[in-house]
Amino acid sequence: MFAWNWTPALLIGMAAQIGAYLLCTVGPLRRFFPGTHKATPVEIQLFALGWLTLFVALVSPIDRLGGYSLTMHMVQHILLTLVAPPLMLLGTPRWLFTPIMRVSLARPIGRFLTNPVVAFLLFNVVFIGWHVPAVYDAANVILTVHILEHMMFFGTAVLAWWPVCSPMDELPRAHPLAQTVFLFAQSLPATILGAIIAFAPEPLYTYYTAVPNPFGMTVMDDQQLAGLVMWIPGSLVYFGVLTFVFIRWLNRDERDAGPPRYQTSA
Repeated sequence: MFAWNWTPALLIGMAAQIGAYLLCTVGPLRRFFPGTHKATPVEIQLFALGWLTLFVALVSPIDRLGGYSLTMHMVQHILLTLVAPPLMLLGTPRWLFTPIMRVSLARPIGRFLTNPVVAFLLFNVVFIGWHVPAVYDAANVILTVHILEHMMFFGTAVLAWWPVCSPMDELPRAHPLAQTVFLFAQSLPATILGAIIAFAPEPLYTYYTAVPNPFGMTVMDDQQLAGLVMWIPGSLVYFGVLTFVFIRWLNRDERDAGPPRYQTSA
């Protein structure tokens, strides 16, 4: 239950991801991006932290424990959707994806997918759909389905965080007020789904009734804790970012207004 996931394909993919980032941002491949600067230390640290979050979610024992504990599976999903994507977007230099925008139809497709309404719908349809009991149980039994689940979670989560953390001028972030509304809306589906799971009167996922719990919890206790994990930490992430965005916007307006002017009498 506590084994690490050393699947070669996963390790190769993650190594390629961090390797490509470093080669393009601070390594020899940066010469193919003329007029750019090296990634800043902060950008590298943010991307590395996001990548490390992915590593913990997919390679550490959290991945194996998710097959025995619904709570640990929810922790894994939070790391995949609420922690890793925004960190990796914030750590991406603004010029890194610019060449992609030169490809025909790349810009209109990108604008459509990163539109806040479209991104909201894509992510939440995927997120809620994978928590339908029959689908969720299938992901725990069939490896390819499990891999597809995680790929869809991460991919749509990147789109969902784009209006807030976009690294591209071509596909910019939404206005700060729109970001606050978007983040508030994003908190609602997870809150509702978490409450449904936490207060369900019987086990929703029959798969977990047939496997031992690594922490000695009953199926219902595990399910209730899993619902609370989705509900409370997930909402706190959205509300924390929402508060930061809103306060920064207010402070920016105050700075733009400049110091108060006083009228002197003659």
